[in-house]
Amino acid sequence: MITVYGIKNCDTIKKARKWLDDRGIEYRFHDVREEGLSTATVAGWLEELGWETLVNKRSTTWKGLDPAVRDKMDDSTALQLIVEQPTLFKRPLLDIGHERHCGFSAARYQDIFNHHTL
Repeated sequence: MITVYGIKNCDTIKKARKWLDDRGIEYRFHDVREEGLSTATVAGWLEELGWETLVNKRSTTWKGLDPAVRDKMDDSTALQLIVEQPTLFKRPLLDIGHERHCGFSAARYQDIFNHHTL
């Protein structure tokens, strides 16, 4: 099952969900504010993507972090912070089962779904 992780009021999430809906692609939406994130889930994302890809450095959450924390960010720190503050990761996170993708663009999603058997 495809899972889209994000927050429901995010404009980028809305665009990604509309793109999927318009193409009849079934997915589950996981609202991280309501459902949270497990340490194991975030650890898997970090192992696959690395904190540099996963963390949204343009987010309000990132900008609100102490500069000392931002300067010393690594996978371990990112794990703790994303579990505590799930709006820190780049949204949406698309989990298609065998790989994960951060962010949304129609062209990128088209490429993902054209080249992968789900």
